Amino acid sequence: MANKEKQAVWLYPEVKELLTTHMAAANAKSQSDFIEKAIRFYAGYLDCNSENMTEYLGETVSAVIDGIVKGSEQRISRALFKLAVQSAIQSHILAAVTDVDETDVGKLYGMCTEDVRRTNGIIDFRNAYKYQKED
Repeated sequence: MANKEKQAVWLYPEVKELLTTHMAAANAKSQSDFIEKAIRFYAGYLDCNSENMTEYLGETVSAVIDGIVKGSEQRISRALFKLAVQSAIQSHILAAVTDVDETDVGKLYGMCTEDVRRTNGIIDFRNAYKYQKED
């Protein structure tokens, strides 16, 4: 890429205000950097009606999707961690207060594994309660 050239730019005060208030959001290091990014973005937008469309949209859509996935991944990971902690607490409490032999625990583990697989993880307490109360 060639060296940058100095350009004179005339802006209305309200446009200059937009520039200064949005620099941080654009991750621009300077007003010049912001203007350059804005021009590239707008040129990409205009190119959407040309053969350059896929290049612009590909980068833009990819960046948006990447941000959404990373945010979702973090929220899901935190939620799974919290659920695992709660599950561990429940397991320890149940193990402390129940009198179930190891054979029954093994059978229960196998049955629960099959239930989770069959229902895609959607376990209904009422069904489990009915099963446990059957004689």
